[in-house]
This record gives sequence, C-alpha cells and structure tokens, in this order.
Amino acid sequence: MWGFKGFPIFDSNLARWALAAEDICFKNSLLSYFFRIGKCIPITRGGGIYQKHMNEALERLSDGEWLHTFPEGKVSQEDAPIRRLKWGTASLIVRSPVTPIVLPIVHHGFEEVMPENFWFGRRPPFPLCNKSINIVIGEPMEFNLPKMTQMAISMSRNLHNPTRGWPILSPSGLDEAAQRCLYTSISDQIQTSMESLRSSSKKLSEAKSLNSGQVEE
Repeated sequence: MWGFKGFPIFDSNLARWALAAEDICFKNSLLSYFFRIGKCIPITRGGGIYQKHMNEALERLSDGEWLHTFPEGKVSQEDAPIRRLKWGTASLIVRSPVTPIVLPIVHHGFEEVMPENFWFGRRPPFPLCNKSINIVIGEPMEFNLPKMTQMAISMSRNLHNPTRGWPILSPSGLDEAAQRCLYTSISDQIQTSMESLRSSSKKLSEAKSLNSGQVEE
C-alpha cells in the first residue's frame, strides 16, 4: 500500500498517491517524512478546492498517476449513508488535463480496527487484530465533461449564489456558478455509486456474521 522507496516487497512506482489531512498526517516533521515517502499529499481541511497542494495533485494526474482521494472530506466511523461529498474530487476531475477514470471504493469494518472510543474516548495506540474488513470496488466511472459542462453553463444562468472568488477555468471559460453546478453533478454521481457499494458491503458483512453464527452453533 505505501510503496516505500527501496522497500523489498513493494514497487513505489506502482503505489498510489493519496490526499491526506495536514492536521493529522503532517503535524510534525517525523509524521511529515513518513507520509511523504508514502506518497501522500497534504491537504488543509477547510482550505478550499484551490489551495496550493491541489496543484500538486493535478500534476500527479497529469503524469498518469493513480490518485486516491477521500471525497467525504473527513474521518467517519458511522454506519450511515454516504454523506454529501465535498467538491475537491470533482474539481480535480474537471481541471485535470486528461480526464481521469474514477474507481469507487468503499470499505466496511475499519471502525472495529481503530474505534474512536476504544479507551476513554480515544483510539487504540495500535490497530486491533482479528477484525473483519470488507472492501468493495465498483465499476470504473467515466465522465463526458464537454456535455456536462454545457449543461452546467445552462443550469447556472439563473443562479445568484454568493461568490468565493474562484478563478475562471480555461479553456472552457466556466465561471464560479457553472463550476458549482458541474462539481455538484459529478459529486452526486460518485456519491450514488459509493452508496450502492456501501449497501453491498453492509449486506456482505451481515451475511458473513450470519454464516459465522451458524458455524459456531
């Protein structure tokens, strides 16, 4: 997973890049070094979709690299429907020189490996063992950006939302209102796919638990 350079098992050239929370993974020099050699890009949560390290993520996509994002934008251990996605992932899809293919992935069970309230409201110092984890991978998603861009421009003509000073995107010429419509459309499609995978993962976990109970009997 990490792809440390020189590590005898993993090939760092094949490992993914990932967006990682600056306040968690880069809060001191040791952690910064560890996660940087793990091909993580620091992202400031709440810093907006045009923060400087998003440009580094775009460079990786331009190079044809695999970039792992967390579109919900926060750590969540709730067994609940996928929350509304942040626009960061959608903005990378739109701004990348080559439109990336999106591979949705959902996991279930990590909340048992590193539970938030394990000991006096804290996580355990190390991951817990003997826990069941399900990882469900969906079908690749491709986006027809020229068509979606025109739809976004049309939808945005009558919108009058407060602006945040976003730059006009070239060469499409998308203003902020049109960008909002386009990012929302892309995010909604990804969210729908992820929610379908979450339901599948939950059913798989329940089936495993049921089968385990029958064996024990």
